[in-house]
Amino acid sequence: MKRRTFILSLLSIIPSHSLLRFNNSDNQVNNSEIIFNKIIQKAKKNNWKSKTIGDLIIEIAKEFINTPYVAYTLEGDTEICRINLEGLDCVTFYENALSMARLLKKGYSSYDKLIEEVTFIRYRNGIIEDYTSRLHYTSEWILDNIKKGVISDITKKLGGNSIRFNLSFMSQNPQFYKSLNDNPEFIKSIKKIEQEINNIEFYFIPTSKVKLIQDKLANGDIIAIVTNKKGLDYSHTGLVYKKQNKSYLLHASSKLGRVLIDKQLSDYLKNSKNSIGITVLRPLEV
Repeated sequence: MKRRTFILSLLSIIPSHSLLRFNNSDNQVNNSEIIFNKIIQKAKKNNWKSKTIGDLIIEIAKEFINTPYVAYTLEGDTEICRINLEGLDCVTFYENALSMARLLKKGYSSYDKLIEEVTFIRYRNGIIEDYTSRLHYTSEWILDNIKKGVISDITKKLGGNSIRFNLSFMSQNPQFYKSLNDNPEFIKSIKKIEQEINNIEFYFIPTSKVKLIQDKLANGDIIAIVTNKKGLDYSHTGLVYKKQNKSYLLHASSKLGRVLIDKQLSDYLKNSKNSIGITVLRPLEV
């Protein structure tokens, strides 16, 4: 058997959580696991599990404050569930906080269980097949995680306006995505996904009305910021952090290079170029 054939056959039978350890450097995996275990120990000591899912997400998210913003941590030659808690982007930030909260609510505390939970949230139907099975567009992430019972989209109830996206950015710009560039056969699948999403109605709160609904937001709500950039749906994500009934944006900022509690959400949006409003997603109790 040729070496490449042997390796591919080996990868096909190794569980995804083992693949993470197989592919990533030992230091990265160990450091992320150390960070994870410290948070889990603190959560157990302070009985965070008794909190609502939203409050629990925020307790975990605050542990990542000042963590550097790092992009492209999910990319690699083989599609596996990668976790890097040493550097976060706007999606991996809320994704990890949400996954860890759900993990604790279920009574689990192992790193392998975290990988399983992130896999469930990050991939279509919770199954890794290839690069195209990852929920790349936030709009599809929303649809899939509503179906899986992870979140509820409360935007319409808050008085949101309907919107249909015209997604095309990934399929028209494969040069920006290593996996699409290396595997042009994936482009057709991505284009099909885009077309399917374009037929679905979403809702958003226009920027001018966000201040009016901020008191109805809750700790741990996921905020997806709608963009007017051609071919895209959402440009940024973060979490609602409540303090004295005010709603602040807790997020991983590429501009500031770290995770932080930022301005009140409405004030942040005023200075957010190309943003036209928000979609509000509420995590569901496990």
